[in-house]
Amino acid sequence: MKVKSAAISILSVLMCTLLLALSAASAWAIVTDWTSRGAVAMGATLVGHDLSGMTDTQVRASVEQYVSTPVMQPLTVVGDGKSWTLDPKGIVTVDVDAMVAEAYAPVRKADLVTRLYSRFAKKALPVDVKPAYSVDTTALAGWVKQTASTVDRQPVNATRKVVAYGLEITPAVYGTTVEQKKAVEYVSQVLTSDAARLSASKVASLPISVVAPSVDASSFGNAIVVSISQRRIRLFSGAQLVTEYSCAPGQPAWPTPKGDFKIVNKQANAPWINPNSGWSLSMPPSIPGGPGNPMGDRKIAINFPGVFMHGIPSSEYSSIGTAASHGCMRMMPSAIHDLYPRVKIGDPVFIRP
Repeated sequence: MKVKSAAISILSVLMCTLLLALSAASAWAIVTDWTSRGAVAMGATLVGHDLSGMTDTQVRASVEQYVSTPVMQPLTVVGDGKSWTLDPKGIVTVDVDAMVAEAYAPVRKADLVTRLYSRFAKKALPVDVKPAYSVDTTALAGWVKQTASTVDRQPVNATRKVVAYGLEITPAVYGTTVEQKKAVEYVSQVLTSDAARLSASKVASLPISVVAPSVDASSFGNAIVVSISQRRIRLFSGAQLVTEYSCAPGQPAWPTPKGDFKIVNKQANAPWINPNSGWSLSMPPSIPGGPGNPMGDRKIAINFPGVFMHGIPSSEYSSIGTAASHGCMRMMPSAIHDLYPRVKIGDPVFIRP
């Protein structure tokens, strides 16, 4: 009986010792695990840099070095032959806490056994921490709008004017405009892109559109310039002289009007209708169209009542080159026949002294 009691006592001591050992081991494991949870698990990286075993402070230092500092470098924005410097501060926010939390996530989400196994078996709990940014697009839009004000230009239409009985065309100037919505989207991407973070210098191009004028030099077709003093009618295409003709403008008592006009009507073989003016009172009410008509067989009306470029009968050929008409511009039949098909309704007519 004494031997049996001794055996039981020894077994009890061994069991107690084992339980104490297990308790100690469990306590050690728990303490060790708790301590290890303050360090990033093996296999964690931040944009290619190893974070294994780092503390919170060390992870934050890595975020500052590899993410915050690069992304906060000034951005050079170019466009329209100009460049601007954009400071990301106040526009870009780096979420350091989110990156730190992501670095610790594998070790803190795993169970005790997994963590212990990872620690002692050198088994990685991998995680690739991604840069976490946010862009204040409202602030960026304000910067883009201010920058656009130095780029945007309204287009300037081409113009044509009479210079010394010729025509001179001032070329059109194309305008520019910054596509502001697209600029905000694009610059946001550049500010937070991996390429920009890894580059020694960050550059972005403003999306700029060309604004075409509504009138360019090619818009100008045929035009007529009349010189009363030279008794000449000149036809231009654009600013290029095509041909010219002698004419007979109005007498001092019935002067040809001066100014800028346009062709409003063209008539062939039209009858002459007596205007019942002082000079025409002795003439018939009308004369049929044709070569013998006082206005010949072709006439081109401008937007001034009763004023035409027109042909003449043979009896008035000698008047060409003199101030002989009643306000119209007389032309030889061959001249009006040449001019008539070259021009159309709407073509400008500039009559100068």
